[in-house]
Amino acid sequence: MSVEGHIAGMLQQIARQQDIVEIAPQGTAQKAAALAHAAEQYGYTYGIAYRTGFKNSLVQVRMHRDPRPDARVREAATITAHPRAGNGGTVPGLGQGSLKPLPGAVGAVAVLRDLITFDVMAMYIADRSLKVKIYSACALLTGLMLIEKPPVEALVSGAALALLITVAFKVGVVRREKITRRLTAAGFIVVHDEQGRRRFLGPGQQLPGHANPFAA
Repeated sequence: MSVEGHIAGMLQQIARQQDIVEIAPQGTAQKAAALAHAAEQYGYTYGIAYRTGFKNSLVQVRMHRDPRPDARVREAATITAHPRAGNGGTVPGLGQGSLKPLPGAVGAVAVLRDLITFDVMAMYIADRSLKVKIYSACALLTGLMLIEKPPVEALVSGAALALLITVAFKVGVVRREKITRRLTAAGFIVVHDEQGRRRFLGPGQQLPGHANPFAA
């Protein structure tokens, strides 16, 4: 789908005054963050991100409608300033016909990219059942190699694979901790939702409700 197509699809959801807007551009967290930033200008705020689609190739971001009065003021100002957004016109915070943030939006998009990356990585780092499956597959593969290769070679290969998997998980944990430091330095606070997931809330935000991240 083209850039205009992604923008138009998002704005169609916003125009219907939906409480939740789903963004799923093809590509990187950077592109998703750029669209999420544009959605924020229409009175929405970041909810959560996760991978979906064929082989988890899509980064899907869920944006929630912000009920605070200043969000409605921001939305009205954006609609006035960008009347043809999604139809060949300018889009708030983004370059014409692209998902490249304008200089004034670079910092905000970077924060959203961190939020998105942190949530997406949780799928691989915090999911214990996934770790069990991966290590079980590693053990099974080692067993198969024992049938076809000398025992020492099979065990060494299996151990090397297990070590690579462990290192990959560790790198993910370290990267998430770096993101945590950047977000807390930017004014976010660390909280845990009802499912025990680590989340970040900006000034004035509350823990997520059933459909609204600002519900009491």
